[in-house]
Amino acid sequence: MTKEQISAIVAAQRRFFATGATLDVDFRINALKKLRQAILDREQAIADAMAADLGKAPTESYMCETGMVLSEIRHMLKHIRHYSRERTVPTPLAQFPAHSYVKPCPYGVSLIMSPWNYPLLLTLDPLVDAIAAGNTAVVKPSAYSAATSALLTELLESVFPPEYVAVVNGGRTENGHLLEEKFDCIFFTGSKDVGRLVLEKAAAHLTPVTLELGGKSPCIVHESANLEIAARRIAFGKYLNCGQTCVAPDYILCHSSVKDRFLELLKQEIRRQYGAEPLSDPAYGKIISRKHFNRVTGLIDPAKVALGGKWDENVLRIEPTVLDNVTWEDPVMQEEIFGPVLPVLTFETVEEVIDTVNSHDRPLALYLFTEDKDLIRTVTGRCSYGGGCVNDCVIHLATEEMGFGGVGESGMGSYHGKTGFDTFTHYKSIVDKKTWLDLPMRYRPYQAICDKIIRLFLK
Repeated sequence: MTKEQISAIVAAQRRFFATGATLDVDFRINALKKLRQAILDREQAIADAMAADLGKAPTESYMCETGMVLSEIRHMLKHIRHYSRERTVPTPLAQFPAHSYVKPCPYGVSLIMSPWNYPLLLTLDPLVDAIAAGNTAVVKPSAYSAATSALLTELLESVFPPEYVAVVNGGRTENGHLLEEKFDCIFFTGSKDVGRLVLEKAAAHLTPVTLELGGKSPCIVHESANLEIAARRIAFGKYLNCGQTCVAPDYILCHSSVKDRFLELLKQEIRRQYGAEPLSDPAYGKIISRKHFNRVTGLIDPAKVALGGKWDENVLRIEPTVLDNVTWEDPVMQEEIFGPVLPVLTFETVEEVIDTVNSHDRPLALYLFTEDKDLIRTVTGRCSYGGGCVNDCVIHLATEEMGFGGVGESGMGSYHGKTGFDTFTHYKSIVDKKTWLDLPMRYRPYQAICDKIIRLFLK
């Protein structure tokens, strides 16, 4: 798509937003209902597209993408009238007589740039929030997930006119054109490097930006942990979508006293969940592209493989792999893995864990397996990270009652549920001052008695 075509889309959306049509809550509700029905009508087509792009099994497609989008829509339909309502706040005595209130207002024309690893969820979830808040949206899905991007284009174009919701397909050229445009807010999910570029381009227009990035999310297994449960849940969270999950456990920090036992349980659990020959299982999934496949396989040190370590370059599949005796000098610890490779490191003390986590870029997630309540308070309080779980993995992003987002290098801002509505909303603070009384103390010429009254009010 050319720069001129993209500029025309943004201009058309700006004109449409200026009509005030999206301010009507009933208009937004109707849009969300149409989107929900379009998704339901295409459930099988969605599963087929994600199988083509990522080899996802239908259950995984629904559990991790389609179902979660439908859940976000359900939440918004239930709460949108409440979220959109003006809220009265107390008025200071110095402002008497007046009515003070906060008015939720959409930003306007929004840009949503989504990645390839969860192509439906990470496109439509923020779109649902943007629509609920009353914005128009330009959606830019990833070129890597071509089948799902094509389906999203057909789906959204069947539901919305382009002046309300438009899809821009393409690669870096189209991304560059989009980032040259002036948007009222930008929501980006992807890598840190591209996130920096988005923030730089947005700064030219002082556009508010939400960045959902990533990082090396640690998974801490304490000696007090239920090791059987830890192994089962870590195997699920790490190898879901072949490890191509921004909040997947990136590495294990295991207490040295239980490492050998934990490793055996983890290997047993991987075999139980993925079978003896995962490379021949068509429902296991695959790496999105040969570029990423080559990068991930390059991180596997054969001398440190405790389980797995094989791959099939013809179908871009890599076995669920565990690496033991890993150090921070190994290549696998130099970048976010984003694949089915799990390095295991050890620790001796809690202070060592806290120092390790806080001496590296702040991760998007942290997972702690322990039965020690004091340890939970210590680690969750002193380590800096976006969000996470105690005694589980990845599930913290599956609730609309909590915001999901990063901190520092792993992102800024958050979304899901009310937090998502807030992300696409500007809250105007308004004082409606009454005219039936006008206290004279703030006006010149100043008098001693007025000064005393002001000090009384503003103590």
